[in-house]
Amino acid sequence: MSVTQPASSRAAEILSRPVSINGLTVPNRIAMAPMTRMFSPDGIPGEDVVSYYGRRAAAGVGLIVTEGTYVGHESAGQSDRVPRFHGEEQLAGWAKVAEAVHAGGGTIVPQLWHIGMVRKQGEPPFADAPAVGPSGIRVDGTEGAGKAMTQRDLDDVIGAFAEAAAAAERIGFDGVELHGAHGYLIDQFLWAGTNRRTDAYGGDPVARAKFAAEVVAAVRETVSAEFPVIFRYSQWKQEAYDARLAETPEELEAVLAPLAAAGVDAFHASTRRYWVPEFDGSDLNLAGWTKKLTGKPAITVGSVGLDGEFLRGFAGEGAPVKGIDDLLDRLERDEFDMVAVGRALLQDPEWAAKVLAGRFDELKPFDAAALRSLS
Repeated sequence: MSVTQPASSRAAEILSRPVSINGLTVPNRIAMAPMTRMFSPDGIPGEDVVSYYGRRAAAGVGLIVTEGTYVGHESAGQSDRVPRFHGEEQLAGWAKVAEAVHAGGGTIVPQLWHIGMVRKQGEPPFADAPAVGPSGIRVDGTEGAGKAMTQRDLDDVIGAFAEAAAAAERIGFDGVELHGAHGYLIDQFLWAGTNRRTDAYGGDPVARAKFAAEVVAAVRETVSAEFPVIFRYSQWKQEAYDARLAETPEELEAVLAPLAAAGVDAFHASTRRYWVPEFDGSDLNLAGWTKKLTGKPAITVGSVGLDGEFLRGFAGEGAPVKGIDDLLDRLERDEFDMVAVGRALLQDPEWAAKVLAGRFDELKPFDAAALRSLS
């Protein structure tokens, strides 16, 4: 007679396994998903931000992926409260964050970000900077709200990503994540809806991936060989939830293969609900297909631990706790390597510790009030 393993010990056994990403060993399979918080005046993360990330590392999160941080290009962002990953004071603040995470036993990578055509001219931190993108087209199809990038623009932005990555290694981070998802600049090049270029950076999926691959290659050349480079991507966009980079596994491989060849060490596949199959005829989600197609470690994400669509959560709706048995099944089958947790960790800094100890009855439903503080 077989004996069913208790849910508590099963979760601990599966999630507690270390995982390697290039030269980095992450102590377990739990990552914190990047979530914009806007608690960094003048782009400087203060002691409250240090404590916010440090608490989660001390409570068992193996890998912290920071909120998106603007790279050093004048058109990269549009808020003076979103942290920046350039400037003496900004980097000094981030060095303290990395130190706190390491003291808690975790590892940490900054998410490097340029928002592209999402930017509205006149917004800080550099009010006069225009919105820039592959073709000057917003995700919703609006034209004329910015400018198509010249080769000099491309080179400058690629350089800004590389400089930020070099700074991350210099101040003690364990790797970097490049934000290539959700309709921001890198994703605007990947998606045919916003990339209508007729030069080498536009056309078929391989050509549309050229800019992203050049960013990856520049970062890879700037940092140590063993320093991990993670690439986050998605099918959906903030203003086009049904958008898709690829309709088939073959089309997805055409996008991902140049990025893997350029030096990506792991992919972070962003979905709205991790349990939804990505293509007909298979139960694999986007992270599962990513690992299968590239052979690289993959991180899954999307409403983990909660029963409720995350965009509604950030619009003010709560979400009840959802079990993770299906997630554990997928990890046990090695469909992907890590799971990134967003709102559940935002609500409860102790989420990882509770799950690893089998204290599922102590998990808290998501309350949108958590968005208004750095608990």
